[in-house]
Amino acid sequence: RGVGAVGNAGRWGDLPGEGDFAVINPSGEGRRLHLYSWGYRGQIDDLARMPAIVRAHGVRVDPRRIYAVGGSMGGQETLLLVAFHSHLLAGAAAFDPATDMGRRYRDFARLKHGRSLQRLARLEIGGTPAQHPEAYALRSPDTLARRIARANIPIQLYWSSHDRVIRDQSFETAVLARSLRRDDDEARLWDFKGAWQHTAEMRSSTRLPRALYRFGLLPAKDVPPLPARPARVSVA
Repeated sequence: RGVGAVGNAGRWGDLPGEGDFAVINPSGEGRRLHLYSWGYRGQIDDLARMPAIVRAHGVRVDPRRIYAVGGSMGGQETLLLVAFHSHLLAGAAAFDPATDMGRRYRDFARLKHGRSLQRLARLEIGGTPAQHPEAYALRSPDTLARRIARANIPIQLYWSSHDRVIRDQSFETAVLARSLRRDDDEARLWDFKGAWQHTAEMRSSTRLPRALYRFGLLPAKDVPPLPARPARVSVA
């Protein structure tokens, strides 16, 4: 999110051909803003319509093998798709996702152009977190952790202690991971902590192939070696 469909598609490289699967890269469309949808429910519902849209264009879709993958705002919306439309999915992977929209609004002030991001968030969501806490909560996977845990699908979470965009992932993705472990009776969470730059691992040359391999979408021979400093892995 925050980038167009073409820019996002570039992260996948040749992986779709290597794994013999198709990738849909939709642009974001928020309540008021283009691209900066920040988990708007209408955007999530649009994502849920993607399989039907593809079928309408003559593409065969196996309903048992539909997965959601996203990074940053796209990771946030991947998790919200799990919360609201889990029946469509066989699994989901989120890289450095925004999980607490209220915290994100406050932390925007620490970023370059952060005041502009806060202004955009107020426009898109309808005000500040103090003015509209429920609106921010509905866009926050943290507040929907129980629904996500009970989706009954495998979930992969990737987060970094060196992220300079979402700087406090120990209070965002890590908190969500603990909640999912507590509420997921089937114990199908993969939780990966590393030390990479924001969404750097959601690329065809880094950890995206490994995430696809875990879902059975990519053969082992097409998975590149792990980085020299491997991430800590916790499987619940």
